[in-house]
Amino acid sequence: MRYLLLLLLFSFSINAQTVVKDSVNTRWKMFTYDMGNVFKSIGYSYSRPLHWQGKQWANLGYTMGGTAILYLIDTPTSDYFRGIKDDVPKVMRDYGFNYGSPSNNYLITGAVYATGLAIKNEKLRRTGVLLIASASSAGLLQQILKSAVGRARPSSGLSKNTFNPLWSGDKAFHSFPSGHTILAMTNAHAIAKQFKNIWVKTGIYTLGAIPGISRLWEGKHWLSDVALGMAISIFTVESIDRYLDKKYDQKYNDQNKKLSWNLNFGPGQVGLVLNF
Repeated sequence: MRYLLLLLLFSFSINAQTVVKDSVNTRWKMFTYDMGNVFKSIGYSYSRPLHWQGKQWANLGYTMGGTAILYLIDTPTSDYFRGIKDDVPKVMRDYGFNYGSPSNNYLITGAVYATGLAIKNEKLRRTGVLLIASASSAGLLQQILKSAVGRARPSSGLSKNTFNPLWSGDKAFHSFPSGHTILAMTNAHAIAKQFKNIWVKTGIYTLGAIPGISRLWEGKHWLSDVALGMAISIFTVESIDRYLDKKYDQKYNDQNKKLSWNLNFGPGQVGLVLNF
């Protein structure tokens, strides 16, 4: 919990630079406006595939291709990460589990939004809306995918190729994709977008990546589950952020909101690079 509070205070200190003194709109009006944008943002994110063009479909193809490549090495990577579990400091393992849990996630996002509403800071309110909407949209999607795909977790003792699809109630078959990864990375990407400094961004993404990696240590997910979770997080945040650009005057530091994917091949290596 200490790490969650530090992350909240860190994001608050950056975003609460300018307090909007609004004598017209009450906090209740702000709240209803913001919550309306949360639900509209979720609907917007789900409707985007209907408007995709060539580039967007290409990005989807790169994502699926990268996930398929990682699928090939799921077994050895899982064996490796599970093998080093006892060497990982307990504090890091606890952080990975706690930060990626839904209850703690909404505790943070709700606190960010509540703070912005209390001081009438539009940028912080918008950040809270982005966090809540992104986590809700991506979180619901991963729940549907988990049940529909029904992939066995590494800890089940079954192989990576074992599936029990179509709404299985057994959580041993809820591996694909990683929910902890999705919630942690939606927060990380939404907050990191507000900074220009590459070192600050790197630190935020590192904190956001630990929950996903922790699921590998614990044998709860395969590497491909975690990778797809990260991709879903980034695409969801980017989609909702574009929608919120039309709803709020406050913009983030990074105004060039473009995503590009590259598959890199070389002797003994393959890599999927995301530029944003």
